[in-house]
Amino acid sequence: MDLDAFSAVHAPTWARLDELARRRRLTGAESDELVRLYQEVATHLSTVRSAAPDPGTVSRLSETLARARSTIAGSHEPAWSDAKRFLVLTLPAAFYRVRWWTVGVMVAFTALAVVAGVHVYSSPEAQAAMGTPSQLETYAEQEFANYYSNYPGESFAAQVWTNNAWIAAQCIAFGISGIWPVLVLVQNAVGVGSAGGVMALHDGLGVFFQLILPHGLMELTAIFVAAGAGLKLFWTVIDPRGRPRSRAVAEEGRALFTVALGLVGVLGVSGLVEGFVTPSTLPWWLKIVIGALVLAAYWVYTLVLGRRAVRSGETGDLREDHSAATLPVAA
Repeated sequence: MDLDAFSAVHAPTWARLDELARRRRLTGAESDELVRLYQEVATHLSTVRSAAPDPGTVSRLSETLARARSTIAGSHEPAWSDAKRFLVLTLPAAFYRVRWWTVGVMVAFTALAVVAGVHVYSSPEAQAAMGTPSQLETYAEQEFANYYSNYPGESFAAQVWTNNAWIAAQCIAFGISGIWPVLVLVQNAVGVGSAGGVMALHDGLGVFFQLILPHGLMELTAIFVAAGAGLKLFWTVIDPRGRPRSRAVAEEGRALFTVALGLVGVLGVSGLVEGFVTPSTLPWWLKIVIGALVLAAYWVYTLVLGRRAVRSGETGDLREDHSAATLPVAA
């Protein structure tokens, strides 16, 4: 096939298709013409590819057809609209739907941490298992506080974010097991409680809370959210609430992924607080106020926007707008 001759003959058709595809508004006749030309040019592209695959011609026709296909089928909403919808509706709805699981995990974690701390404080055997008296004294008087100031703020914030994101990821990824989130929570609760017990043993409980609370209020809440969402997915397997089990798990799993995306940002903020506020020279009360304000912002976002989104029918399912229609089921 003579590609030059073929192009010369059909160039007006290609140009006309490109012109129609670039228009913002089309009449009924122009829309019909667009569809007809699209089919015709698609045949031309197939002919060129098989008989004379010139890269320039193939690229030109492919771009024209892609633009025409977008005009015919319609395009998705702009990315900023998707982002706005995610932040205002999808994410707060997902957080809101796991709020009671979050609170339940928080209560269990706090109780276990207190028990572990009291046990370390009052049990010589537990203290001996953690180290010698001199080692515990060094930890309480030097190492605990030095942990927050040994590295530059940027490096420490990144390190903290990575560590906490890994813990949250485990709770989410293996939440369906019903076991892994519990193991992660128990391990961390015992660790935090034991550290508090050692600090109390050496009259450092005030320092413990001054260094833990500014970032820990939001940081631990993020872990509670991750664990609560994971356990909610596990419970869905047991009780799908009238839905087919496969459908229920798929819906809750996609909502769980929404929570995971949201916690990336939440843990990022927590990491910044731990990296820059906790080791700073600000008064200890102001550090705690900053941490409390961050936590309050999360709960206002979750309870106000989340309640509104859920009442409007949002579930936190990322694919809710694009999923196939489902049959109604009896509850």
